[in-house]
Amino acid sequence: MIALLTGQVAALEDGSCVLDVAGVGYLVQASTRTLAALPKPPAAARLLVETVVREDAILLYGFADPAERDWFRLLTTVQGVGAKVALAVLSALSPRDLVGAIAAQDRASLMRAPGVGAKLAVRLLSELREKAGAMPTSIGALPTTPLPAGVAEDAASALINLGYRRPEVVPAIARVIDRLGATAPLDAVIRNSLQELAR
Repeated sequence: MIALLTGQVAALEDGSCVLDVAGVGYLVQASTRTLAALPKPPAAARLLVETVVREDAILLYGFADPAERDWFRLLTTVQGVGAKVALAVLSALSPRDLVGAIAAQDRASLMRAPGVGAKLAVRLLSELREKAGAMPTSIGALPTTPLPAGVAEDAASALINLGYRRPEVVPAIARVIDRLGATAPLDAVIRNSLQELAR
């Protein structure tokens, strides 16, 4: 099984790339996020690879980081989610956003991915609810349980008083603090969190 490819980017196409490894061109399908992270041909690149063997083909799926590959593996364990739909989900939502969407039971976010209808979104949310908290994100796991005391918890309390639910508030605040830093003032955290929630 191929688990890693290092070579030159020979071509970038919609939904895939060709990686030239010692004169052999490997067609690798990938999310738009991974393809955007690749350099323009003929620069060197390295991709983590998930190999899928079928009766009629051997397919390679590439990932720029381990978190995206791990999410691909998890998504494809859900009934009705094949490799194509898993890549569509990962193109629409980053691993960090996936954790937040599942924690908040945000069906609409999942339905932004082509191929994910209402029924499949509900199935993804129910089957992945307990597993999502243990999954990696590209920049560290989100605190989906209690926030540390201080500005983060005060911001959460203020947003909950405004009518938001804790499962949607916690990931938003975590993203804001990750962006602004742990010393960000309370008003800035609340203001930016409201902007995150408005999306």
